[in-house]
Amino acid sequence: MKDYIKIDEWKIIEEGFDPHVHKISESIFSLGNGRMGQRANFEEAYSGETLQGNYVAGVYYPDKTRVGWWKNGYPEYFAKVLNAANWVGIDIQLDGEQLDLAKCEVTIFRRELNMKEGYLKRNFTAKTASGKQVEVEAIRFCSMADDETGAIKYSVKSITFNGEITITPSIDGDVKNQDSNYDEKFWDEVSKEARQDGGCVQMRTKKTGFEVATGMKFQIVGGEVSSEPIIKEKYIASVVKTQMKAGQTVTIYKYAANLSSQNHPTEQLSTLTYAMLDKVAAKGFDTMLAEQVAAWAKKWEHNDIIIDGDVSAQQAIRFNIFQLNQTYTGEDDRLNIGPKGFTGEKYGGSTYWDTEAYCVPFYLSTAEQRVTRNLLLYRYKQLGKAIENAKLLGFDNGAALYPMVTMDGTECHNEWEITFEEIHRNGAIAFAIFNYVRYTGDEAYLADYGLEVLLAIARFWSQRVTWSDDKQQYVMLGVTGPNEYENNVNNNWYTSTLAVWCMQYALEVADKVKATDKTKYDALVAKISFDADKEGAGFKDIIAKMYYPYDEKQQIFLQQDGYLDKEQILVKDLSASQRPINQKWSWDRILRSCYIKQADVLQGIYFFEDRYDIDTIRRNFDYYEPRTVHESSLSPCVHAILAAKLGDEKRAYEFYLRTSRLDLDDYNNDTEDGCHITSMAGTWMSVVEGFGGMRVRDGKLSFNPFLPEKWNSFSFNVGFRGTTIKVTVSKEGVRVKNLSGGDISIMVYQKEYNIFAGQDQLLKP
Repeated sequence: MKDYIKIDEWKIIEEGFDPHVHKISESIFSLGNGRMGQRANFEEAYSGETLQGNYVAGVYYPDKTRVGWWKNGYPEYFAKVLNAANWVGIDIQLDGEQLDLAKCEVTIFRRELNMKEGYLKRNFTAKTASGKQVEVEAIRFCSMADDETGAIKYSVKSITFNGEITITPSIDGDVKNQDSNYDEKFWDEVSKEARQDGGCVQMRTKKTGFEVATGMKFQIVGGEVSSEPIIKEKYIASVVKTQMKAGQTVTIYKYAANLSSQNHPTEQLSTLTYAMLDKVAAKGFDTMLAEQVAAWAKKWEHNDIIIDGDVSAQQAIRFNIFQLNQTYTGEDDRLNIGPKGFTGEKYGGSTYWDTEAYCVPFYLSTAEQRVTRNLLLYRYKQLGKAIENAKLLGFDNGAALYPMVTMDGTECHNEWEITFEEIHRNGAIAFAIFNYVRYTGDEAYLADYGLEVLLAIARFWSQRVTWSDDKQQYVMLGVTGPNEYENNVNNNWYTSTLAVWCMQYALEVADKVKATDKTKYDALVAKISFDADKEGAGFKDIIAKMYYPYDEKQQIFLQQDGYLDKEQILVKDLSASQRPINQKWSWDRILRSCYIKQADVLQGIYFFEDRYDIDTIRRNFDYYEPRTVHESSLSPCVHAILAAKLGDEKRAYEFYLRTSRLDLDDYNNDTEDGCHITSMAGTWMSVVEGFGGMRVRDGKLSFNPFLPEKWNSFSFNVGFRGTTIKVTVSKEGVRVKNLSGGDISIMVYQKEYNIFAGQDQLLKP
């Protein structure tokens, strides 16, 4: 665990330059706007350890799979969001000596991410090897107002230097992914042009054929300059020279644009890029920044969570919300939420089940309904590929297995124990449909799209189970649950529970659509050749006869068959020197241990908590939590929510801090690879569903909140079916303010209240 980020309500601050944490900071201080993003790499050259990263949403490459032993069903490739052209580069030379913090004496250094206003600011004072001393201030942002652009203001002030300063703003397309399987570069050059005040490089991805034009336009203020364009392979720049004296400041304003063939005609990309650059340059940096501040103010007006009395917790929740809003805006149903967003390359930037299980609740409450609908449509549009994926594994009759990892619907994960066996992802996608309809009341979605997906998933489960003559029940063999420290197990409780629920829900929705819109129902039945009587009977037989592992003595759901055969050494009795076990132990030792990577049984209880009484939840929580090492970023939030439900304030708060400060404090020693974007939605859930006790029951919002001891109060906004309310929990009670023009009925502490439009009401237990 690291502890170098300064505590501030609205800012992420690093003071003093430490190259050993630089890659961590590159992740933490990342920027994005939903359309493009970048790690917090320096503008000037840096020869120290770094992970260069600039990304354009939706642009990917099918990197050929690299495995030691090929197995039938393995995907041919792993789709990766690409490291795209570096547009932030501004090389600085002082009388020919390069400014490079890895080679300079850095006397002052401060890096600040202003989350309230959406920009990154960096100040440093550095002395070169020959004694030239300068002071630099750099401010940059990815524009929320013009989401294909970014802007930089980079100022160099001479302290002791008298001489020629050379400033070289550039666009460098000669980049590669650090995680390239065969050290291959994924881009080919299409065209390039360098002008006196900028230029453009247009690149095309190999195989997939995406094209991206990256352009720049710049202005130098602070002296008479000479400029000379230069062109290299996949690279354009301008070499700008001017004279400096001690005390003088030179500033470069650099505007950049990334336009993709996803959104514009290929043959017009360069022309449109220049037009976009002219547009933002005409506005100027100050106007662009003012628009950025206004755009973020609008987001915070609805999305902010305010915590009074605990600055560390306040900073953490805002950091998580900030990164989520930078990553996905919901404007494009072709896009999704990669586990690392725009902050790193790990996991390829692709879509996982994290979106449905963790991100959907966040966007349901904090964004317009269409945003979550677009996340569901993303999967609906890939249903054909999910059916193809299932067919490759031997399933037929329209059964669908959604991929574990994907960009376009094709499976591109190649670890057999996950690709073939971590099939619970199908259930998370079905649950997201249920969650969306439960929250929004948009039952039309079921007839138009949802039922088709649900039946395809139910068909998969009906074929994936096995009838056991010994048990005279259906069993689920050879699976991996969310806890990936157990592979190829039989009868994982969570997977089996989800499978049965999926079939139940598919039948329920089929009956509902048949009753409310028979025309669409009949059309769908004909389209997919669904035999409601025969197949429905098969689903019902599995539902009635499914086997679930259970321990009668301890009255807990068993994670899977044989779990109690493992040596039961609790995490508290495991030496700190042995953790994290995924970095200290061999894989076979992990598999033989009782240790749980992330919530598994508890994930199922979280999804279906209304099925279980409080004693059942407590027994399972108290059994599994002490065996969980939380080496998945997705684990602490579920534990925080369940601990809050159980009234266990100490553990709820402990898990909240762990999930909320996971990246800021580098809990799992892996933040340098990128931030854990999808688990950040779980942080929001920890506050709103955990401490706020928010649920949706019988078409109404319900709250059962409590106030953590360290907090004076906390508040959050929730959008629900066209109405927005602000909920404030304090020592005096629960204050609910209706921010909308319509009335709303809610439940607080099991009592129903009507909150009229504009009304501000204090409610007490």
